[in-house]
Amino acid sequence: MTSPPGGRAPGEEPPGEEVPIASNDDVVRVRQLVRAAAAAAGLSLVDQTKIVTAASELARNTYAHGGGGTMRVERATGARGGRGVRVVFTDEGPGIADVEQALGEGWTSGSGLGLGLSGARRLTDEFDLRSEPGKGTTVTVAKWSR
Repeated sequence: MTSPPGGRAPGEEPPGEEVPIASNDDVVRVRQLVRAAAAAAGLSLVDQTKIVTAASELARNTYAHGGGGTMRVERATGARGGRGVRVVFTDEGPGIADVEQALGEGWTSGSGLGLGLSGARRLTDEFDLRSEPGKGTTVTVAKWSR
């Protein structure tokens, strides 16, 4: 079997390319892309599930609360040489007025059924949230192989 041009399957985004999140279908696509990247990075099935679950929550937040945005997934190498996946979500929405509250255990906006930001933080090895009211939000997460 020969590889398609660019060495990727049809519809598969190259590593590091930004993918739009503008619909519920895009949230599903994010899950698929993150799972593929996590498997390619050698993460266990449990760790793949954790990063995909976190990415799904963050993609949903990007769409529902940020008015849409982008996701970038890339294979990464950790400080100790470990392999993993880094995923960055960015939107230019209203931002988060109280980041500490939003990161509080069990906090919800009241409109979602997901894990919330605290759940995404628990499922990942690295979690960084930067938000400014009126200027949007960027969340970066990473999961490393064990």
